[in-house]
Amino acid sequence: MRALSVGATGMLAQQLNVEVIAHNIANLNTTAYTRRRAEFQDLLYQNQRRVGSDSSDSGTIVPTGVQIGLGVKTAAVYRITEQGNLTLTENELDVAINGEGYFEITLPNGDSAYTRAGAFQLSDDGTIVTVDGFEVSPALTVPQDAIDITIDATGQVLVSQDGQTDPTNIGQLQLTTFQNEGGLIALGDNLFQETTASGGPNTGNPGDDGFGRLQQGFLETSNVNVVEEITNLISAQRAYEMNSKVIETSDQMLQTASNIR
Repeated sequence: MRALSVGATGMLAQQLNVEVIAHNIANLNTTAYTRRRAEFQDLLYQNQRRVGSDSSDSGTIVPTGVQIGLGVKTAAVYRITEQGNLTLTENELDVAINGEGYFEITLPNGDSAYTRAGAFQLSDDGTIVTVDGFEVSPALTVPQDAIDITIDATGQVLVSQDGQTDPTNIGQLQLTTFQNEGGLIALGDNLFQETTASGGPNTGNPGDDGFGRLQQGFLETSNVNVVEEITNLISAQRAYEMNSKVIETSDQMLQTASNIR
């Protein structure tokens, strides 16, 4: 009774689908979170009568054949990389990317990671860091006597210092893009790393061709649409119930067959 195993693969697939949806909903308020979508493929087929095989000695061929499917499998969990809304925070170290690109972050082991979550802070020595204390690359240090920080749309960081009329340029925030954003591997903590699938990093200044512009005092919100996710959740639940019904029906059929005297 193939339907038993087929129904089981369907239930497992919808269980994963619900887990992906639950993850999206859980990150509804996560800064710069990009929602995920589960993608499925049909499993291998058993050929009981192969399509295209000879059906007679005169050369006639089977036009369609008989192929029995064995269920479903998970092919991928995609990241939908469309931009979220920008929300005003009025925090001078909050920076949103309006367009393409990621901030480069230096991890404690020296490796590079990438994020769109621009909720930055200052370390004890004035270096601009993430909420986990990881240094933003290129490293920028704000003087202790700075009374105001301005980050313009092109990434230039200007500080006003006590007793000085003109602001001081302490450096330039840069952005990084990838040929295939979906190929980045998620590390958690709003961080990603490059893989062979993502391609190498392409670094440039905000506002250059192919790069977004920065907006100080804003943060990018999650791109999760809660109405869409609830709709998908109901659909996944119904599909799970139908697959469980297939298993229940198959079991009843087996019982009927075993009771034949």
